[in-house]
Amino acid sequence: MIFLKTQHWKKFFQISLVALSTCGLFQAQAQAQAFPNKPVKLIVTYPPGGSSDLMARIMGQKLSEVWGQPVIIESKPGAAGSIGMEFAARQPADGYTFVVGNLGPASVNPLITKVPYNMDKDFIPVSLTATGPNILVVPAASPFKNLNDLLAAARNKPNSLNFGTSGPGSMSHLSGELIMRQANVKMTGVPYKGGGLAVNDLLAGQIDLMVSDALPVNQHIKSGRLRALAITSGKRSPLSPEIPTFAEGGLNGLVAVNWWGVFLPAGTPKPVVDAYYSALVKIMANPDLKERFAGLGVEALASTQDEFRAFLADEKSKYAKLIADNNIKAE
Repeated sequence: MIFLKTQHWKKFFQISLVALSTCGLFQAQAQAQAFPNKPVKLIVTYPPGGSSDLMARIMGQKLSEVWGQPVIIESKPGAAGSIGMEFAARQPADGYTFVVGNLGPASVNPLITKVPYNMDKDFIPVSLTATGPNILVVPAASPFKNLNDLLAAARNKPNSLNFGTSGPGSMSHLSGELIMRQANVKMTGVPYKGGGLAVNDLLAGQIDLMVSDALPVNQHIKSGRLRALAITSGKRSPLSPEIPTFAEGGLNGLVAVNWWGVFLPAGTPKPVVDAYYSALVKIMANPDLKERFAGLGVEALASTQDEFRAFLADEKSKYAKLIADNNIKAE
């Protein structure tokens, strides 16, 4: 039997650790170079046909072209997007499943109810991929020709105006709350089980106004059935330059945008995360993708991980105060 002196054991372990770390580095590099070598699954947290689903399908097509592998769309709707996020969080951290998250399940849901995932611990934010403003709309027969008309009516008769929402904590709900807080007016929120149902009642004159994402209302604005009074972006949107901002109507602090971004399960190797980021930067700059996203009322973009994390922190801070101040809870 051979016995090694203490210093020899120490040197032996040092050599072994270096060998193991080198081996791990080579494995990670090989994994990144080989990624992907089979189909990739993209989780969508909302039903087919909506903005999130349509954007995911466009992105999936472009990623397939870059990667040379199919990107399979898997819809996991329910609980305002939380079911899909939970499913994505529980998938293997090998890069072969990712999710397009957005404001609801990623920022708002954890603030208004208990969700079975932790955005800070269960996910790696890779890149912001799109933002889109919301539009304050009224029926064509409405007496309100601009934002000041509407706010004056709300001040004269508190709670006389009804605004439609997609449910507690939805962007349409939060935007309505922001308007009331910024303008110091009182209105009555009317929750629906989806934005489409609210838009239908708005068209029928059953409710007075709604703050909606662009996709469900753009066609009705263009046809003249709805009138756009203001947009929630910080400046006029290049997609709808004719619609004034809330700031132009005197509500300087009212900026509330929809957003979408790519998340991977926590523990995904950094080389794979980097491979995702490189692919996203490429496809989000693709002119065809940008044009198709614009048709949905959103702007395609890419951000660094640090920029995305900072953005998420700002969103959480902004809506945490709004939700706490107004005691907003999930139904």
